[in-house]
Amino acid sequence: MNRRPFDPRLLRRVPAARRDLALLALLGVIAAGLVVAQATALAALLATAFDGRLDRPALAGFAATVAARALLVWAQGTVAARVAATVKAALRSDLLAAVGRHGPGWVAGQRAGQLATLAGRGLDALDAYFTGYLPQLVLSVTVPLAVVARIGLADWSSAVIIVLTLPLIPIFGALLGWQAQAATERQWRRLSLLGGHFLDMVAGLPTLRAFGRARAQVDVVRRMADGHRAATMRTLRIAFLSALVLELVATLSVALVAVPVGIRLLGGGLALQTALLVLLLTPEAYLPLRAAGSRFHASMEGLTALNDAFAVQEGAPAPTRDGAAGARPVPDGRGEIRFEAVTVAYERTTALRDVTLTVRPGERIAVIGPSGAGKSTLLGLLLGFVTPTSGRVTVDGVDLADADLDAWRRQLAWVPQRAHLFAASLADNIRLGAPDTPDAALSAAVRDAALDEVVAGLPEGLGTVLGERGHGLSSGQRQRVALARAFLRDAPVVLLDEPTARLDSASEAVVLAATRRLVAGRTALLVAHRPALLENADRILRIEDGRVTELVPTPAGEATR
Repeated sequence: MNRRPFDPRLLRRVPAARRDLALLALLGVIAAGLVVAQATALAALLATAFDGRLDRPALAGFAATVAARALLVWAQGTVAARVAATVKAALRSDLLAAVGRHGPGWVAGQRAGQLATLAGRGLDALDAYFTGYLPQLVLSVTVPLAVVARIGLADWSSAVIIVLTLPLIPIFGALLGWQAQAATERQWRRLSLLGGHFLDMVAGLPTLRAFGRARAQVDVVRRMADGHRAATMRTLRIAFLSALVLELVATLSVALVAVPVGIRLLGGGLALQTALLVLLLTPEAYLPLRAAGSRFHASMEGLTALNDAFAVQEGAPAPTRDGAAGARPVPDGRGEIRFEAVTVAYERTTALRDVTLTVRPGERIAVIGPSGAGKSTLLGLLLGFVTPTSGRVTVDGVDLADADLDAWRRQLAWVPQRAHLFAASLADNIRLGAPDTPDAALSAAVRDAALDEVVAGLPEGLGTVLGERGHGLSSGQRQRVALARAFLRDAPVVLLDEPTARLDSASEAVVLAATRRLVAGRTALLVAHRPALLENADRILRIEDGRVTELVPTPAGEATR
């Protein structure tokens, strides 16, 4: 659990914010000087006013410092807002990159709703930290030091009292802050669970309605929302209690300085201007600490989300940025693919056990087996979504664990079981892997995937904007869109994960014909349940209980051991 007021990982993760953070610290130093200058000018002005005179230089200095402090507050707000925007943009970019490096299996395990809540509401909560707490944190260091130094020159006994009482505020603030931090983390966890559950419920709403469980899930969401509300109120109670304690400590501390000053002033032991200076500056010493304590509570949700974002990034595989990526080898998809004693173990099961397999260039291999046997895991290894627990996967002699995976994936065409379509035009969905493809190549891919009839029936053809997840297209039509993507990619290696699953006979026939055209002349791995996909396979592999055995294909498309 991170309880530090400033996380130094920010400087490493977001180097673009370093200059603005340094500028924010410099503005804090200037603000401390202006506080002392303003109090000094005001004390001189009031002291002469008691004598019936007007100190024009003191009045001019006081007006100038007031104007300068107003300008400084505007500058601090502008710089703090810029830092917040820079950090949020960088963290969101790094968070999405980390999710991409983790792979889809990890995202499913972490619940997409929680990650969406973190990237959205969670990082937005950092605004209160950067625009409120962080500038106040700088002032809580610079202003008390400047005030104590100035009062020490004017009245050392008052400075001693301030030095002895100042630590009380951060001590009490820390004691209450620990409780508030724990309460805020519980609140954030409840909000993350609520976001994830709500996303699951919306995605599965047709199933819930079909089984009559929609109303029950509404009650579940209501209970989770009530739990989040209760956690929020507990956090606010601690925050209000903290503000009360800090105000009380600060007030008593100021009184400990003011009472002796007043007695000494009445006894003639202290000059009026000095007494006014001490009384004006003493509250300024405690004010930044009190304000920092109260604003810290408002920023704790953002700090909790920041810690979670760093945890996601630090748990991801190392990124391959420009320099490092160039040093990594790029496999040639036209070479031989080898699985060497590969085992993939998850928390609750072992998907593949000691798999040794060679796929020769241009070979078409069909993979069969019962559900959950490890077929999709085999493809996930080639896609780089799954990392072997032991053993290795090589392409043209290059270990994928050491390879530039982005460059390798550009040599793959993948048709999953459920092709994901985005809320964009049909053309943009097909161009997903090749966004700069000319219209002529796009039209050819549409014809090869037998998608031209579907396009002709759409109101705006390829420019038709689809709904979320391809709403408006049937399962067979979505699979043809996925095949069109693969044709457009024109990659040397093709991976097909049960492309005809959940299709009727007519759609299956169309998809099968397009699949045959796609795999011709390419290295292909086809996960298949239906015999029709086995007809043109050069080899047939059966995966059962994580182990791979090779079958002998027959002319009818069936297989025997």
